[in-house]
Amino acid sequence: MEVPEVRYARSGDLRIAYEVFGAGPVDLVYGRTAISHLELVWEQPAVAGYFRDLGSAARVILWDKRGVGLSDRAVGTPTLEDRMDDLRAVMDAAKSHRAVIFGATDTAAMALLFAATYPERTLGLILIAPTVRGAWAPDFAFAPTREEVEESIRLSDEDWGTPPHIDRLLSTQAPSRVADPDFKRWYGRVIRFGSSPSAAASLARMNLEIDVRATLPAVHVPTLILKCPGDRAVREENADYVASRVAGSRIVSIPGRDHFFWANPEASAASLRAQKSFLTSLPSGLPDEDRVLKTVVFADIVDSTRLASRLGDHSWREILESFLAGSRAEITRFRGRLVKTTGDGFLATFDGPTRAVRFAQSARDQAKQRGLELRAGVHTGECLVADNDVVGMAVHLASRICDSAGGGEIVTSRTVRDLSVGSEVRFEERGSRRFKGVEGNWETFLAVSR
Repeated sequence: MEVPEVRYARSGDLRIAYEVFGAGPVDLVYGRTAISHLELVWEQPAVAGYFRDLGSAARVILWDKRGVGLSDRAVGTPTLEDRMDDLRAVMDAAKSHRAVIFGATDTAAMALLFAATYPERTLGLILIAPTVRGAWAPDFAFAPTREEVEESIRLSDEDWGTPPHIDRLLSTQAPSRVADPDFKRWYGRVIRFGSSPSAAASLARMNLEIDVRATLPAVHVPTLILKCPGDRAVREENADYVASRVAGSRIVSIPGRDHFFWANPEASAASLRAQKSFLTSLPSGLPDEDRVLKTVVFADIVDSTRLASRLGDHSWREILESFLAGSRAEITRFRGRLVKTTGDGFLATFDGPTRAVRFAQSARDQAKQRGLELRAGVHTGECLVADNDVVGMAVHLASRICDSAGGGEIVTSRTVRDLSVGSEVRFEERGSRRFKGVEGNWETFLAVSR
């Protein structure tokens, strides 16, 4: 097989590099881990052989994430929404309406979120050593601590791309190749050409903040999870955690100690068998597309009854209709959908939390220009979409959060905060509270900047 041609998809103002190869009956959009480089992949026989074999079972769409490899650089810290936008742009450019989405380590978090948000475009998921939370927590004790990650960043900054740096990386990523000089030279080039030290540090710190655990029950597509019990880069408990929370997922153990399965012939063959079996056994029917992950915005005008009484019916109606018309235009601008108006407010849904928060802030500003005070509640969760309406606990919770907000405040759930990592939005803790009709305690946050 010839080396595939590098192509570029437009995602907003950026160009995302991708390649297409293989002749299998399904599309597989393959997103690799932190640092990659599309052209250098094919210079390593083990990797090239792995992808050629995978191409016998699928039409593979291989891509470099923004900020690394051949995709546009100097792009700041990407959010999970940015990465999902890039993935959709690559699929559109490659004329892939629906595909199996592949994600490794940090890319797996994006793949899971994509499947929950866009089930109509997701045939299934293949995940290798998925990490759904970046940093240690009392209820997630198998992630690295912030101190450990910062120490790794410090060491890498001192000797980026040098033999000692590559030796440290390979000691966990591919220990079976530490003594292979040709492999080490090749991987050193991937690291140096794939990213700069500063960009890699920013990406590592962004990944520390990722937490998509709350979205896992909203994934309803066939899912294959590969793990290696001997993996020193990502503990196998990460894979077990995801498998226990994604309904119907299947987990397969791969032999060896290499995080890069393709670096070891036995592990590569085992992972390919599992992936090809999964790709050829996908159900022909469509998944349940009525249940999707949405970010819900509930908003209303504070003291609307008092304002209507003071202004009179005619003036109040003019101001309200002007505000609602402006809000509809902003909902469209931020790629949302107006579900319904509620007299002095509205319910809208968005495919990403950052867009939802930015919309709510814009709507608040528009209200202020008209002498009104808007408050809003924002939550991301699974919704049931039926008859142009959305229902479910996520909607109920967004409404309760809105009720807790003061005039001019945009209040969000912790899920919204966690999924907005890397965005320009800043969040302030408001503490934990209980809401009427909703079980448990819920942490809420004030969105305070754009």
